Amino acid sequence: MSKEYINNVKKLYLASVESTDFANAPEESRQMINSWVERQTNEKIKDLFPNGSIDSSTILVLVNAIYFKGQWQQKFKEENTVEEKFWLSKDRSKSVQMMKETKDFNFTSLEDMQVKILEIPYKGEELSMMLLLPNEVDGLQKLEDKLTAEKLLEWTSSQNMWKSQVDLHLPRFKVEESYDLKAILVALGVVDAFSSRDADFSGMTRKHSLVVSQAVHKSFVEVNEEGTEAAAATGITVGATSISTPRYEHFHCDHPFLFFIRHNKTNSILFLGRVSSP
Repeated sequence: MSKEYINNVKKLYLASVESTDFANAPEESRQMINSWVERQTNEKIKDLFPNGSIDSSTILVLVNAIYFKGQWQQKFKEENTVEEKFWLSKDRSKSVQMMKETKDFNFTSLEDMQVKILEIPYKGEELSMMLLLPNEVDGLQKLEDKLTAEKLLEWTSSQNMWKSQVDLHLPRFKVEESYDLKAILVALGVVDAFSSRDADFSGMTRKHSLVVSQAVHKSFVEVNEEGTEAAAATGITVGATSISTPRYEHFHCDHPFLFFIRHNKTNSILFLGRVSSP
């Protein structure tokens, strides 16, 4: 690695560069990287790189890990949690532990999109969980098809949400998933990095001809009465406006919905996911 690249990684991204012997000890290197990810995510993300994903031809591995554990500003009362039905489709359901709370939340209802949106703040109000609940049991796919980053920012802006008394039903849920990002990145236009002919990482090193062979991502999110625990890791080889009339709304997450965790000051989305079977 060039000294300039190493210095920039440390200065601009607060990251570090570690040396390991991929050529002679690929399995030990894989275990070392996975152990680092486990520590950084409070053991929520394990085996980011599965067996055989790192071998003697590996030259460089880029790894990112994030962990978040937030308490709700006001916790759900455990005694209010009851077993209820969650509708997977119009004719199929399962039993879940449904948390319940009635109080003031930032809320909006978009009739043209057939969706309701609710904000649950975390302690300190720096972060919030936003819930996007389709009006129809089978409305999630339609919502996802129309969803864009610009629309999401517009819908959840302080100008479009208001404080309202809401009867909230939210299931406890845990989401774990693994993704192969290569096809996704290529579809987004990141093509040259995966091509042995066109890849150009000369800013990193001129001693080796580098090419990205794989990109993997794992995520974990758990929501309960206390708050949210979330983690994610990626590895690449190579206020509210008030209204004059009080409103009482129902927000029952008893069918598939979207959620995201937002940094409120910057509107940055830290985690985004769907709950289709909690």
